[in-house]
Amino acid sequence: MMKNIMYFLGSLLVAVAAAFFAYKWLGGFENPGYVLIGIGYWSLETSLIVFAVSLIMGFFVFYIFFRFLGWLLRLPGQIKNRGKSIKFNRSQEALIAGLVDSAEGNWEKAEKVLIKHASHSGAPLIHYLTAARAAQSRGAYDKRDEYLKKAADQAPGSDVAIGLTQAELHLSEKQFEQALQTLTRLQSIDPTHASVLKLLHQAYQQAGDWEGIRKLIPSLNNNKVLMEAEIKLLETEAFSKLLKQAAERGSADEIDSLWSEIPDYIRNMKGVSAIYFAAMIDAGAGAKVEGGLSRALSTTWDQTLVVLFGNVQSIDVARQLETAEQWLPMHPRDAVFLTVLGKLSMKCGDNQKATTYLTKSLSIEPTVPAYQLFGDLLSAQGDKDRASECYKQGLELASSEIVSRIDSIS
Repeated sequence: MMKNIMYFLGSLLVAVAAAFFAYKWLGGFENPGYVLIGIGYWSLETSLIVFAVSLIMGFFVFYIFFRFLGWLLRLPGQIKNRGKSIKFNRSQEALIAGLVDSAEGNWEKAEKVLIKHASHSGAPLIHYLTAARAAQSRGAYDKRDEYLKKAADQAPGSDVAIGLTQAELHLSEKQFEQALQTLTRLQSIDPTHASVLKLLHQAYQQAGDWEGIRKLIPSLNNNKVLMEAEIKLLETEAFSKLLKQAAERGSADEIDSLWSEIPDYIRNMKGVSAIYFAAMIDAGAGAKVEGGLSRALSTTWDQTLVVLFGNVQSIDVARQLETAEQWLPMHPRDAVFLTVLGKLSMKCGDNQKATTYLTKSLSIEPTVPAYQLFGDLLSAQGDKDRASECYKQGLELASSEIVSRIDSIS
């Protein structure tokens, strides 16, 4: 308003100044002249000074008139824009208030203020997505889905942003199937989107879908979603879990097929190879991995692999014992290894050798398996009293180990 007043006063000042200078200039002549205007039967005669001043003032009046007319024509639009501006400012204030209420845990209040002003906002997507989070936080899942749908209607080009929010909300409620469905759709839209891949990784991991993670690893690696060390750790975990799952199904062919697909740097890890060997032994295919176990122990000594070697149902137990005894000079005081030698000797029917190995194992470090095997050996030989004593000592040792574990936990 003040701007219009300044325009009016400025124009008036210019018009008055122009009229004054015209009056002074023309008045300086002895004969300032006259003006005669004729229209039909009508004529108008006046001095040039009066005509010039009237012309200047008339121009001013017409100028003001047309400016006023233009202002009147623009007035409805200005009123409309003014209303939009007010609503927009209110929506911005509502957005800030809604975000603050959400941060403070006032979910219902945040939801109401966000939805009320969403349609007038310059960023309705943020209103609806924040309202959806607030609705879920108070357990209103129907409202959550309604707001997500409205967000999609208001911002049709924001499928990824809406989908990511939807997936995050499903994951927070452990709705893995719905989250994976949404994320799979987003991956088809943008296969290299880092946030989509990261959420897919989380969804697969929380759902225990290690086959899904296995297939996702190349994308995580190629798009630098995780660091190289994290990728290798995840890959190791995925193949370990898949081996355990295959072991639970008990299919030696499935276990062996999966093993052939595992990269060498993972297969060479003791923990992973132990899972494979144990799975094959449990599936009744221990003879197939006997050579692999032998080579692994010849390269790197590991008590877990030693125990697994002793559990192999070999087609030639004598050769199995002979192979194991080749390691004895390098590990003469390994109690676990000596127990395994005693077990293999029993399988071969050499009770004297079994007694020697088991007695030496128990003298170095008493263990429950050694007591169990020695008790079985004595029982088979008819020495019931010594066998009972071995079983008793084994039970006492097992009990003390359990008590020690309980104490360490508490």
